[in-house]
Amino acid sequence: MKTGTVDHKRVVFNFSKRLYENFISKREGLRELLKPMNTPLLILDTKGIKERYREAKKHFNEFNIFYAVKANDHPTILKALSEEGAGFEVASSAELEKVFEYCKEPARIISSNPIKPMDFIALSYQKGIDLFAVDSFTEVEKIADLAPRSRIYVRLSVPNEGSDWPLSGKFGVDPETAVEILEYGRSKGLIPYGITFHVGSQCNNLRNWFIAIKLSSEAWNRTRHKGIRLKLLNIGGGIPVTYLYNALSIEDIAYYVKGLLRKYMIEQPAELHMEPGRGLVGDQGVLITRVIGKAVREGTRWIYIDTGVFNGLAESLGGIRYPFYLDRDGELYEWTVGGISCDSMDIIARNVPLPEPEIGDYLYIMSAGAYTTVYASNFNGFPAPQILSL
Repeated sequence: MKTGTVDHKRVVFNFSKRLYENFISKREGLRELLKPMNTPLLILDTKGIKERYREAKKHFNEFNIFYAVKANDHPTILKALSEEGAGFEVASSAELEKVFEYCKEPARIISSNPIKPMDFIALSYQKGIDLFAVDSFTEVEKIADLAPRSRIYVRLSVPNEGSDWPLSGKFGVDPETAVEILEYGRSKGLIPYGITFHVGSQCNNLRNWFIAIKLSSEAWNRTRHKGIRLKLLNIGGGIPVTYLYNALSIEDIAYYVKGLLRKYMIEQPAELHMEPGRGLVGDQGVLITRVIGKAVREGTRWIYIDTGVFNGLAESLGGIRYPFYLDRDGELYEWTVGGISCDSMDIIARNVPLPEPEIGDYLYIMSAGAYTTVYASNFNGFPAPQILSL
């Protein structure tokens, strides 16, 4: 039996091309904006972000949704989500001040960063926010001093396998320590309120949620035996978007998570929170760049574009692989995509299948709505991408 050979370069390129074409076809008037005079340019679809929020709200219908502002703090996003009734998760005074321009309801603002600057705790408390995550005894002491009688929820350490951007190691504790922290908070006059975890950003492994909810159930039951009645379970973020592969859908994750809660949480939490960031904005943006150079080095084809890992694509350093599309026909070659700066670390991607580009060609980077401009600096004198909101 004769079998064909799969052209992997063509498969990857066609996948990226479909993302590009689908993105354009669903957005009226976008095609006319795809060859801007000035690049790099990030085009954001705020209508699409609203639709993504509504999708999350539909399937996670029992949850309060707090947008993780760190994913993209552009004012049009904050305004759009505030209009939809979303809450916000913030970690700094600057983020809080930005959010407060569009949402002045303290109940719609939380902070799940387990280690917070003191000025931020004080400002939050001053604005009426009294719900904070902790994962250490010293954080309890800070909050008791700066925000007395606040409610605290403790962060568990859970597996992040299968997440493109793991968040384990830096934060979180085991269930036994979690209970001790909540008890200590009670002794300091704080209100032990709940449990949280984070399965890792861009999580495509349902097992992470399985283990996280089982650990949450264990900690929840331990607190009951200590005479503490918790009310809140916050499942954090982790909702993935499509990069170079199809991601788990919001619907599938919601169905699975809600089933786990029914099975393992003997006492159903009075409040359920979640904190999608990338999951709401990641696939609602396209970063338009231009080719500024080409070279062949030791047999490897290189192209260079007018942005880089220091100017908007920092997640490339941590393993995020963006889809790239170049609007040309012809034979496909594998390219290393270099950034604009002089730094040798400024390599955005390797083995990217593209047709032969010319200097000045537009290179489209899909699913660039999250963690691009917020990470960007003006390193080497090159600017962060401008933003155009639809």
